[in-house]
Amino acid sequence: MHKQDTTPQLNRTMKSRHLMMLSLGGVIGTGLFLNVGYTINQAGPGGAIIGYLIGGFILYMVMTCLGELAVHMPVTGSFQTYATKFIHPTAGFSLGWMYFVGSAATAGVEFTAAGILMKHWFPDMPTWIWCAIFIVLLFSLNALSTRGFAEAEFWFAGIKVLAVVFFIIVGAAAIFGIVPMADRVAPHLTNLEPTLLFPAGIIIIFVTMMNVIFSYQGSELVGIAAGETENPQKTIPKAIRTILVRIIVFYIASIVILSAIFPSSELGLLESPFVTLLELVGIPYAADIMNFIILTAILSVGNSCLYASTRLLWAMSLEDMAPKIFSKTSKRNIPLNALLFTMVFSLLSLLTSVMKADAVFVLLMSIAGISVTISWMGIALSQFMFRRKYVKSGGRLEDLQYRVKWYPFIPLVCITFCSAILIFLLWDETQRAGVLYGIGFLLLCIVFYSIKLKRQKREAVQVPEVNEDL
Repeated sequence: MHKQDTTPQLNRTMKSRHLMMLSLGGVIGTGLFLNVGYTINQAGPGGAIIGYLIGGFILYMVMTCLGELAVHMPVTGSFQTYATKFIHPTAGFSLGWMYFVGSAATAGVEFTAAGILMKHWFPDMPTWIWCAIFIVLLFSLNALSTRGFAEAEFWFAGIKVLAVVFFIIVGAAAIFGIVPMADRVAPHLTNLEPTLLFPAGIIIIFVTMMNVIFSYQGSELVGIAAGETENPQKTIPKAIRTILVRIIVFYIASIVILSAIFPSSELGLLESPFVTLLELVGIPYAADIMNFIILTAILSVGNSCLYASTRLLWAMSLEDMAPKIFSKTSKRNIPLNALLFTMVFSLLSLLTSVMKADAVFVLLMSIAGISVTISWMGIALSQFMFRRKYVKSGGRLEDLQYRVKWYPFIPLVCITFCSAILIFLLWDETQRAGVLYGIGFLLLCIVFYSIKLKRQKREAVQVPEVNEDL
């Protein structure tokens, strides 16, 4: 089961701190700074808290399943390779392309969000122009060495973490009147009264779960980057333990702060509530500084998505699941052709030239959320099948350096939760089309690769017959 010994791998230049901050930074971006306010607006404070707690539980199950696989078999490409090996090659092909499309679409979301935020300083400049500028910027950063990319992400993520901590402290002080706000008295916890927690009911929680899944997307970078990480047997478990706690704490604390200060009806999409709060508090230039930090955070997430998509496409090309041209690397050992192809999907953000920016944002977010939900199901199923095959082949659980507790409960519950989310979305008119397109694309991948495998088997059988006749 040690495929990494024979499969080409990229340079192992990432250290533990790089891996931890890469995955943490991949989650702290649009999902936190913009999407949390949208979720509170839709589901209310109570619904948002419950939704993100459920999402956190799903994230825990996915990360532990991925951790067992990545520690045992640390390869670039991660769960696509695991699905190929432990489920079926068709599953690996389908999940790989699903995640690629979702991750590349997420990069488009980040470019769109960045363009929206630039309205703060340049209200008259079209959003699509900023999208194009940021696409060129992040392409240049991804074309550098992996070590340089990881180092840049380490510091970007560190800035984001400090910004969130600062916001939580200032927000808590504003809630209780320690820091006065410009146009309102200290709300204390009046906005969190039981009658205001679920203004749209309970069912809406399940409908907004796609927003939650989208927000948590990026954590799985731990697995994708395993093939470029030093000493993955030690760094991956450590990264998983710290990431889970920090992500959930940051999201839940931010939701409580925002919900206590703003009624849910005030929280929208185009204006970041983080910036709005600092403007109310009246800290000199704080809103501009926070807006710049949010912009940096969003671009950082887009950068991480480009990295993940590129590495996944490179890994699939090695297994004949993508054109061989994507397996070629530059002198710096960067899969440059795969990066160029990934950037094409990010051009979806340029739709803001012909569509409203908020409409493009929601569209791309839905595509990305559905893709990652299906990918998370694939990770859980891969771990379930791996453990069965491992034990059946005589492997000892004691020899696994990191393993899922409460097997098979964890992977099966994870699959069930993700399936339930997709089913509930079918009842939401705004996201039904996205679900159907996502499932349709998955089925198309399955059918396409199944036909390809059958053709390869026929050709393999025919070759010996021709040789015998000769």
